[in-house]
Amino acid sequence: MSTSLRIGQGYDVHAFDAGDHVTLGGVAIPHGAGIKAHSDGDVVLHALCDAFLGAAALGDIGMHFPDTDVKWKGADSRDLLRHVMSLLKAQSYKVVNADVTVLADAPRIGKYREQMRLNIATDLNIDVSQVNIKATTSEGMGFIGKREGLACHAIVMIERIG
Repeated sequence: MSTSLRIGQGYDVHAFDAGDHVTLGGVAIPHGAGIKAHSDGDVVLHALCDAFLGAAALGDIGMHFPDTDVKWKGADSRDLLRHVMSLLKAQSYKVVNADVTVLADAPRIGKYREQMRLNIATDLNIDVSQVNIKATTSEGMGFIGKREGLACHAIVMIERIG
């Protein structure tokens, strides 16, 4: 028996660099550092892109948006996510849900969470109730605990329509 449901998982990590904010879920969050990245370094949206591409067996974010291509230098990751959604739509997939875990000792995302959910829901063309964002720290351990960077895990479900 075959099913039209598919699950994908994604992960992204970036180191901190010079700057005054990080972008997570399309929201610029004030912070004492920026992100070292080719694009805007939005680990939330990058993890989601990889999760959706994986669920649809369409490769990974590096295949579609290589960091060697100047076209993607400084890119807004919301544009990347919307492009991934166009690829899924072309394959007759719709989003069932997305679940995200941000791993960061800093910055704290609590007061930005709802705007992140709204941005993602808008870009995925789904209801905000289908997007969950949570965060955890690493209790001072490893590069995240030493506040050298941050990471994100994403799990998504998509369904073939038609």
